Amino acid sequence: MDRSRGTVMMALNVFRLCTRLRILGSVMMVIVLSLVGFTYHVLVLANYGPGLFHGGIRSLTALSVLLLFHALLVMLLWCYFSVVFTDPGRVPSNWMPTIDDESGDADPLVESSGLASNGLNEPEYRRIRYCRKCNHFKPPRSHHCSVCGRCVLKMDHHCIWVVNCVGALNYKYFLLFLFYTFLETTLVTLSLLPYFMAFFTDEEISGPSTNLAVSFIAFVLNLAFVLSILGFMIMHISFVTSNTTTIEAYERKATPKWHYDLGWRKNYEQVFGTDKRYWFIPAYSEEDLRRIPALQGLEFPIEPDVEALQQL
Repeated sequence: MDRSRGTVMMALNVFRLCTRLRILGSVMMVIVLSLVGFTYHVLVLANYGPGLFHGGIRSLTALSVLLLFHALLVMLLWCYFSVVFTDPGRVPSNWMPTIDDESGDADPLVESSGLASNGLNEPEYRRIRYCRKCNHFKPPRSHHCSVCGRCVLKMDHHCIWVVNCVGALNYKYFLLFLFYTFLETTLVTLSLLPYFMAFFTDEEISGPSTNLAVSFIAFVLNLAFVLSILGFMIMHISFVTSNTTTIEAYERKATPKWHYDLGWRKNYEQVFGTDKRYWFIPAYSEEDLRRIPALQGLEFPIEPDVEALQQL
């Protein structure tokens, strides 16, 4: 009786936590857009916009900063809303693991429910996975997200900043969002550096005195984003080059070689595709979607040498 009550209470606590995370995600989205609006006001309307009319080198500098700022802002918002509104990858309702009739092996899957056909001697990545919450089989590298309430293909993590999971179908968009945010915040930080320095000196800056205070705040905020996003980008670059996800990086055991690691170039193509025209925009070419099954989040090739090693 006590165990049943404890199970119910735990389920209620998890439900409340997930509900709060959904609400927090919506709040974080408002915060992101508010920070963008605040930065736009400080850089464009308060400082560099009026600088266009001063003439000389100052006008040329203001024009250059504003053109680059708006170009990066368009890309940042495009990638951001692509992550927010793109489904990260939903498991098809009729999906079933493919069974090898001769050996009885399934596709490279990881056990989660005791459905493995060959017991403990079966390599971990070749065991069938089943989600008891969704009541269906789980494709390779998929995980159940308690916040979204479903399994997500090649789930990386649930990101409250984008109010969505980051998975197979929007991971590239998420990485591009980080990239353009890093470039944008770096540009803003460098552009507001003179105003930051003037805050501590007697140097006069044209415009209302309040501009100096808000410029100081905008500089500090953007500098904080530059440093935090830089670390986050370095982490995800290492994940892309090794063909792993945030979840897999914490779950995988020490092995001579990660079985999905096909070399940095092929690993990169499984996220960004092969068409260079699409590398820096949140989209894929039709040819890449047709030729690279990993972009759909259901099939992932295995390194042949690792496959042979596991069968010895």
